[in-house]
Formats: sequence, structure tokens, C-alpha cells
Amino acid sequence: QVQLVESGGGLVQPGGTLTLTCAASGRPFSLRAMGWYSQAPGKQRELVASISSTRNTFYADSVKGRFTISRDNAKNTVYLQMNNLKPEDTAVYYCYADLGVRSWGQGTQVTVSS
Repeated sequence: QVQLVESGGGLVQPGGTLTLTCAASGRPFSLRAMGWYSQAPGKQRELVASISSTRNTFYADSVKGRFTISRDNAKNTVYLQMNNLKPEDTAVYYCYADLGVRSWGQGTQVTVSS
């Protein structure tokens, strides 16, 4: 099992930028696929972006060209840079890590509003 702690959420105006950080404890971090889900009020949790142990990435269509996922294995950290944020990006964002068993962070709120 791995412990995940997210940070970086907050309130931002439309068109703004936020970078979410997910710090992981436990080994072996470099072998884990990681990613981010979002869950808006009243909706199901949806996959936003993922990055494999070999740094292959996936993005939901709604965020392609605006969000970038990356990882720093030396720091046991995965990032989600979110540019040109839209009100519909408002959600709680959850980090996950997979190594046989999926582990979840506690979530961080992102609110995009003027």
C-alpha cells in the first residue's frame, strides 16, 4: 500500500492555471502507474490523466491540450499542470497509484469561477 497526499487545489478564475501535486510514500514508486481523477458534485469520478511507469500518458478528451501530467521519481511525486481552466473543470481531484492494488489520495478541491 502507498500513502498519497494531494495539494495545490484552490479557487482560480477562468483561463487561470493551477498545478496539483501528489506526494507518495512507500516503494517502489517508479514502478507504479499514477494518475488523476476528478469528481464534480452529483457526478461519477472520471479519469482525467494518467502516466505509466515508462511515462506513457493518457488524457481525457476534455483536457487534451490544456492539462499536462508528469512525474518525478526521485521525489516520489506526480504533478498535474492545469492551464486555461474552465468552470466545468470544477471538481475534487483525486490522485491514484497502481501496483497491483489501487491506492487513493484524500482529494483536493479545484474551483474555477469568476
